[in-house]
Amino acid sequence: MSERSSLRLRLLVLIAAALAGAIAALAVAAMWIHARWPDSGPVAAITGGAVIAGFGVLACLLAVWFWLDDRIARPLARLAADLRAQAHAQGQEPDFDPAVWPHLGDLAPAVGAIVSELARTRRELAEAIARHTERLREEKARLEALLADVPAAVLLCSETHRLVFYNAPARDMLGADPGPALGRELFDCLRRAPIMHAHERLLSGGDPDSVADLMVATTDGARILSGRMRLLSANGSDGYVLTLRDVTADLAAQAGRDLLLEEIFDRIRRPAANLQTMIGVLAEEGQDAVLTPALVGEAQALAHTVNELASRYEALRGAWTVLPHSRAADLADGIRARVEAVGLSITTRTDDLILRCDGFEIAALLSHLARCLDRESLASALRFTIEQDGAGAMLSLVWRGRSVTVAQLEEWLSQPVDPAAGDLTGRSVLVVHATECWPEHLGDDTCAIRLPIRDARRAGPPPAPLARHVVYDFDLLFAPATAALENTPLDRLTYVVFDTETTGLLPDEGDEIVQIAALRLVNGRRVPGEVLDLLVNPGRPIPPRATAVHGISDQMVADAPDPTQAIARFHSFAEGAVLIAHNAPFDMAFLRRREEQIGRRFDNPILDTVLLSAVVYGRTESHSLDALAHRLGVTIPQEARHTALGDTIATAEVFLKLLPILKGRGIVTFGDVLTEIRKHSSLLRDLNA
Repeated sequence: MSERSSLRLRLLVLIAAALAGAIAALAVAAMWIHARWPDSGPVAAITGGAVIAGFGVLACLLAVWFWLDDRIARPLARLAADLRAQAHAQGQEPDFDPAVWPHLGDLAPAVGAIVSELARTRRELAEAIARHTERLREEKARLEALLADVPAAVLLCSETHRLVFYNAPARDMLGADPGPALGRELFDCLRRAPIMHAHERLLSGGDPDSVADLMVATTDGARILSGRMRLLSANGSDGYVLTLRDVTADLAAQAGRDLLLEEIFDRIRRPAANLQTMIGVLAEEGQDAVLTPALVGEAQALAHTVNELASRYEALRGAWTVLPHSRAADLADGIRARVEAVGLSITTRTDDLILRCDGFEIAALLSHLARCLDRESLASALRFTIEQDGAGAMLSLVWRGRSVTVAQLEEWLSQPVDPAAGDLTGRSVLVVHATECWPEHLGDDTCAIRLPIRDARRAGPPPAPLARHVVYDFDLLFAPATAALENTPLDRLTYVVFDTETTGLLPDEGDEIVQIAALRLVNGRRVPGEVLDLLVNPGRPIPPRATAVHGISDQMVADAPDPTQAIARFHSFAEGAVLIAHNAPFDMAFLRRREEQIGRRFDNPILDTVLLSAVVYGRTESHSLDALAHRLGVTIPQEARHTALGDTIATAEVFLKLLPILKGRGIVTFGDVLTEIRKHSSLLRDLNA
C-alpha cells in the first residue's frame, strides 16, 4: 500500500483483510465438516469444523492486533511523548519526520505542521519579550556587577535562616567546605547562637529600621567575624541582611597588644616597688654605702626591662595599624607631583616594589621635607629613590648641598605635613608606620634623608582575575514552610546532580572512584558557582581500558584525595538535597561502601533519570544518556562525554527538561514521581525504599 494512503483507508483494508481471513477460516471449516460428515458423523464433523473456524478467526484477530500495536498504538504513544516534550521543553527546535510514522497517514504531517507553527509562535514571542526585557537585563547585570565588587561579605537570609543571596567576598570568607549554598541553612557556615540572638533582638524590638551588631565565628572556629544584621520586612517576611567583616587578625593583634601592656605593667611594677622601698630605707637610716649597690642594680634592671619592652613595642606597633599596599612607582609619582606643584624640580628612580604603607601620608611627609630643604636654601638637584632593603624598602630624599642636623629634622617632623591633612605631623606619620627617619652625609656635597619601610615585596605579574559574581534566588525568601517531602512540588526541591568515573564496573571486587562531580539545582535552575569537581586517588592502578574511556591516568590523580576524603566532601556538598544521577544504583554502590569510614550515611532521597525517561517515553525506548539527551535537544560536547562534570551537566539539563513534561502529565510532587517510577523499578533497583 502507498505510504500516501490515508489512515482511514489503511484501517478499511485491515478490516477487509480480517473479514476475508475469517471467511476463509469458515470456508475451510465448512469443507472439513462436509468431508468428515459421512465417516465421522455429524457431532465429530461439526466439532472439528468449529475448532478450525475458531483458530482461524483467532489467528486473524491476533494478526490485526499485532499490526495495530506495531503500526498504530506504539507510534501513537511515541508521538504523544514527543508532543508532550515539544509542548513543555522550551527552546527546543521541532524534530518531527513524518516518514518515521508512515502508517499514521496524514496524522504525522499534521502534527509536524502544528509543532512547526508552535515553534514559530514561540520564537516570535521570545523575540518580542527579548526586545522589551533587554533594558531590564542590562540593569540586572549592572546591579550584579556592583554587588559583586562590594568588598564586604553580604548575605541575605530567609526567616528560616536559609541563604537567598551571597556575594563573592562571602563565599571567600565562609570557606568552601561545605561553604555557602542557596537554600541551605546559614548555620552550616556560622555558629548558630550569635545569629539567633541577634535575630530575636530585632524581632522583639519592633523597629523595622533597627540594626543588631554581633560577633560570630565560623563553624570550624578558624575565623572571627564582626557582623551587622538588619531585618528585611518585605511581603510579611522576617528575612534579614547580614554584612560581615573578618576581624580575626585584628583580634589577634589586639590580644598581643593587651598581653604586652599587661607584661609591661607587671615587670615595671615590682622593680619600681623595690626602688621605692630602698629609697625609703636610705632616707630613714642613712645607710648609703650598704644599699647603694642594690639600688644601682635595681635601677639597671628597671632600665633594661624598659628598653626591652620598648623594643618589642616598636616591633609590634606597625602590625596594630592596617596599612594599604602602594606601588613604589605610584608613590614616587605622587611625590614628584607635589614637589613640582610648588615650583621645585625633582627626579625619581624606584625599584619595582609593592610597599605596605599609606601612600598619601608618606608622599605628604617627603614633599614637606623637600619644601623645608628649599625654604632653608639647603638643597639643589633633588632626587628621590626607592630601593629594596631586605624584607622592606629604603626611601631616600637626596640632594646636593649642606647637610641637615638632627635638631632641624626633628623640628620639621613636628610640623604639619599638609594643610589638607589637618594636624597630621611628620612624627605622627612615622609612628603609624612604626619607623624613623634620619639625615646622612654621603660624601662630597651629597646628603640624604633616609626613611625605611618595614614591609615591601617585588611586584610580580598580576594574578588571574577572580570570578566575582553574586549567587541568589529571591524566591527562597518567600518560600512557604517546609512540607513533607512527598507533598513538595518537584520544582521547589533542592537537588544535587552527580556522576562518577571509576577504575571499572565492579565496586564489590575492588574498583574505586577516580573522579566525582556534582552541581546544585535550586528552584528549577542551576546555581552558578556551586559545583564540586574532584579527581580521586583510588589507591590502585587505573586500568588502561578505563583510562581510554574517561581519560584519567595515574599521574593525574597522584596528589588527589583518597576515596574516603572525596566522598566525605561530596556528602557535605549534598547534605539535605535530593540526589539525581543517571543509573544511580551504580554510582551509589561506590558511595555507600564508604559510609562507615566517613561516619555518615547517604540517606538522601534519590531520583534516577533512567526511570524518569521510562515514565515519560515508556519502557520500550532506549534510556541511555545519549539517547535521552538527543530526544530532549541537550547537546553533550564530545570532549565532555564520559567526564564526571560533563555527564553531570548533561544529566542536570536533561532533568530540567523532563520537569515540565512530568508536570504536564500530572506528576507534580515528589510523591507523584515516586509512585510512577516504582512501576518501572524492574529496570533499576529502587533506592528510595
